Amino acid sequence: MRIYADCAATTKMRHSAIEAYREAAETVFGNASSLYSEGQRAADTLFSCRKRIANILNCRPDEIYFTAGGSEADNQAIASAVRAGAGKGKRKIIASAIEHHAVLHPLQRLRREGYEVVFLPVSTEGIVSVDDFVRETDDSVALVSVMTANNEIGTLQPVEEIGRLCRQRGILFHTDAVQAVGHIPVSTKDCDYLAASAHKFGGPKGTGILFARKGAPLFPLVEGGAQERNKRAGTEDVPAIAATAAALEEAVSGMEEKNRKILSMRERLIDGLLSSLPHSALNGSREKRLAGNANLCFEGCEGEALILYLDDLGIAVSSGSACTSGSLDPSHVLLAIGRVHEIAHGSLRFSLDEHNTEEEIDRLIKVVPEVVNKVRSMSPVWRDLNAGKRKFIL
Repeated sequence: MRIYADCAATTKMRHSAIEAYREAAETVFGNASSLYSEGQRAADTLFSCRKRIANILNCRPDEIYFTAGGSEADNQAIASAVRAGAGKGKRKIIASAIEHHAVLHPLQRLRREGYEVVFLPVSTEGIVSVDDFVRETDDSVALVSVMTANNEIGTLQPVEEIGRLCRQRGILFHTDAVQAVGHIPVSTKDCDYLAASAHKFGGPKGTGILFARKGAPLFPLVEGGAQERNKRAGTEDVPAIAATAAALEEAVSGMEEKNRKILSMRERLIDGLLSSLPHSALNGSREKRLAGNANLCFEGCEGEALILYLDDLGIAVSSGSACTSGSLDPSHVLLAIGRVHEIAHGSLRFSLDEHNTEEEIDRLIKVVPEVVNKVRSMSPVWRDLNAGKRKFIL
């Protein structure tokens, strides 16, 4: 039996989403831009899905746009706000230092192009300070971007308070809510842009959601057609959008009860691993985090080695290091919370959902320490630490 504990990376499609996709693919195959009956049935389905998602996000249906994923939604929001701001002479952008690369990379490019980009630091628990945000705010700010929940360490940010302050100051506010939508209550009340991704809550890959408040600037990234009210060219994938709406409805149904179960498993996992593995630590706030996220670092280990050994034993988890993407740099998130390079490299992210079981947690508590100890036994760094040639950090 394999244990899948990497739900923050992607989730298995829910049966409700698969059924919705199959039904729409078979019966609503028309092009939603066509005037004849098949096209109008597709358009009606598209509007129905838009309305269902808007009800969950507490917004208007015409404020929901469909994209190819959360990364595209983030990019379109940022590009739109910055373009509008530049037209008014506003060329400053504020974001947290732990944003997803879908936000981080566009902002780094804008900085190279001459924009002033301020990355707010976070505490050792991985949370942005509202006071730091207020200090950086002035009349030149075009956009503030702070994620709702971090994809690596699961920490929840004070987005409602920052959003309210942005609204009072007339500043556009964007939040990457890819890890949050479908997992915690999320509202669009205090933001101008919000990004979500279907495959994070049991929907299909390749379908994203962009909320753009009515009146907020929104320019197309993809041109060539009038789809999505002229904001995103390309024939809409109606079956995938139908699956997205079904998955989101199922995800938020009974959310509080699901999160109680997930939180109980997560707490038992954290306690079990920390108590059996000295020189280990939890990354990020224990309280202000997603229920299913447990990101831990193990001194004297390489995260990639841990992943491969665990995979051989039937366990799927991820590392906080970026090495698997071809970079030798450790996670920018872990560095931002004060982890040194050698500690950041030895991290594992366990991300659970309601489909995980207590039996799986039992196995993780048993197997992970065995693997960590095996990797440590082969590590020259661990030998030096135990021999007193280096000082323990954790």
